[in-house]
Amino acid sequence: MKRSIVIVIDSMGIGAMDDCREFNDVPECNTLKNVCEFNGGLCVPNMEKMGLGNIQNFKGISPVDNPTAKYGTMLEKSKGKDTTTGHWEMAGVISEKPFATYPDGFPSELIEKFIQETNCGGILANRPASGTAIIEELNDEHRKTAFPIVYTSADSVFQVAVDTDLIPLETLYKWCETARKLLDDGNYNVSRVIARPYKVINGKPARISKDRHDYSMIPPRTVLNEIEDAGLKVYGIGKIEDIFSKSGITHAVHTGSNKQGLELTLEAVKNEKDKSLIFTNLVDTDMLYGHRNDAKGYGKAIEEIDTYVDDIIEAMSDDDLLIITADHGCDPTVEGTDHTREKVPVLVYSKNIQPENLGVITGFDYVAKIIKEHLQ
Repeated sequence: MKRSIVIVIDSMGIGAMDDCREFNDVPECNTLKNVCEFNGGLCVPNMEKMGLGNIQNFKGISPVDNPTAKYGTMLEKSKGKDTTTGHWEMAGVISEKPFATYPDGFPSELIEKFIQETNCGGILANRPASGTAIIEELNDEHRKTAFPIVYTSADSVFQVAVDTDLIPLETLYKWCETARKLLDDGNYNVSRVIARPYKVINGKPARISKDRHDYSMIPPRTVLNEIEDAGLKVYGIGKIEDIFSKSGITHAVHTGSNKQGLELTLEAVKNEKDKSLIFTNLVDTDMLYGHRNDAKGYGKAIEEIDTYVDDIIEAMSDDDLLIITADHGCDPTVEGTDHTREKVPVLVYSKNIQPENLGVITGFDYVAKIIKEHLQ
């Protein structure tokens, strides 16, 4: 059976889009290039061999004379710079209208309905904030009141954080399901509700990544639905199931780290011979390092990802297709902690592929196009 394997390195953009200022970003944004510069170069021999260094001048990632893959740059057609928009476009959906953001917090009528329907008693914050900062700031008050911490960011997200030693995880999930319903019923056009569980460890709040859960809007029909309708199987690894609100996903597993996601992807390539699409999101680059302005950690995460690439390629059959790409930027070296409106790299490999410089491709939906061509 032919299979497509898509690995999304979350937020590994490679340069500002021409319209970046419309999204409050600066032309200097270039997540991968700036991370490379900050770290004095990165060691990614496997993606280098595929042609990553042929796309652009990245310190430490050299161009090669005979790359093993097709390589290029993709420009986003959709109006957005978030995870949902990027992944949906990869699956063939162009979002002409950007998701709504709430720089002054969510409307009082929405918050009042949320409090009433969840019976949570009240909420804390209701403002844009860095998740780690707002949890640390309000942890003591949260423990006194048992009120959830509700916050947003420059992205279209309704985030709910609780200490799960105080509020059960199942309750947090129910509250987030309520928020998703209220947002959809009220046509607030919010991309995701995110459950942000944490615990106090050694006196300091720490988010529990493995228990994070995203509640996305249901997407229009995608290539995932087409694959499922054809009687084939789609395996989502990481937060893929959440991003697509389970639509078109036949099998899924959540992950607590990039390492776990990479191990599961490698295992799937070796053993899941009946899955036509293996779709993996590696979120640590974005969640742990991009949003926290940790360029050093970001670089190490990319290097860790690269160590698995050769093993994944080795495990592929002759009929398998591998696509490595990203969904937006989150440059940790520029001011701010939010996503950045960026181009993304794309590497396309199979054991029988003819290497090629793809140049600049308009649309992340190129991914959907080559998946369909391959599976047909």
